[in-house]
Amino acid sequence: MTIKRFQLWTGIAVIGVMLVVGMLLPHTAFIRAALAADPLPSAVILMYHRFGEAKYSSANIKINQFEAHLKELKKQRYSVLPVAKIVAKLSRGEVLPDRTIGITIDDAYASVYKHAWPRLRDAKLPFTLFVATDPVDRAAPGYMSWEQIRELAKAGVTIGSQAKSHPHLPTIPLEAVKRELDDSNARFTGELKARPTLFAYPYGEFSLNVRDLVAGRGFTAAFGQNSGVAHPLLDQFALPRFALNERFAGIDRFRLIANALPLPATDILPTDLVLGDNPPAFGFTVAGEITRLDGIACFASSEGEVRLERLERRIEVRFREPFPPGRSRVNCTMPGPEDRWRWFGVQFVVQR
Repeated sequence: MTIKRFQLWTGIAVIGVMLVVGMLLPHTAFIRAALAADPLPSAVILMYHRFGEAKYSSANIKINQFEAHLKELKKQRYSVLPVAKIVAKLSRGEVLPDRTIGITIDDAYASVYKHAWPRLRDAKLPFTLFVATDPVDRAAPGYMSWEQIRELAKAGVTIGSQAKSHPHLPTIPLEAVKRELDDSNARFTGELKARPTLFAYPYGEFSLNVRDLVAGRGFTAAFGQNSGVAHPLLDQFALPRFALNERFAGIDRFRLIANALPLPATDILPTDLVLGDNPPAFGFTVAGEITRLDGIACFASSEGEVRLERLERRIEVRFREPFPPGRSRVNCTMPGPEDRWRWFGVQFVVQR
């Protein structure tokens, strides 16, 4: 496969809810210290939803695919660590092993308990389960129960939050966002005797105001649904994840993801992903000592490969047309060392 064909594939062959921006930490001294690390600490965070539920193919992964993923991750070259530990090390700019992996599962579907949990437990691989409390409280069909969630928590599984009702957070009033966060935290405390410190934005959607509310509610990090590699230069309340479903979970693609490297973007504009101007004036600066920036290619979900303007280390992306209402994504990739690939992606939201 040629570089251009691979970049096009990685740019557009991802379902529509998979990208969120990585924003800068403002502390310039921290940034300089992180860039001085050789190599830049990074981790690939994986995201799953359903297991063995074929009628939900866009969010499902086949059992044989999942087993192949776990078999790959058990190889010595990978270090699968608890996501909370990864976040703590990234926040301090500390060294992480090469090919560090974190595993997350969203929505607490019943198939997690039936299929994923026994296999992860047997493989002794840590993971984080993100839960929206309302479906569990309502005993909604197809979801785990509080008893099952408590069982996982007692066994060492990290429980994270997806708010109360799993809403489109940028579309509801900020007071309603506060209630979503506070009410779910109260339910977690009541059922688990502890409240989560990790948050996943439902659908990967958030505005700057939503981000600030999450950060002010005692969480230590928040995640989107995007194809990117986490590293210390990113805002810890806008961390990326590689989402996996059965269409894009073949073992060859999984290995490419698991071996991905960061494309360290800084000075990212626009700072708010809920777009006012559409199309946006999207651009970023590539940090560190990465060379051959002419190898970067970017692809928009709505129009394929997009035109780039380069000024030294600054990359400006030029779109031909506005994004449609809803979520739209942009993926940027470039070749890295040892036949590995660097990834950076964003997800924009256009209000309906």
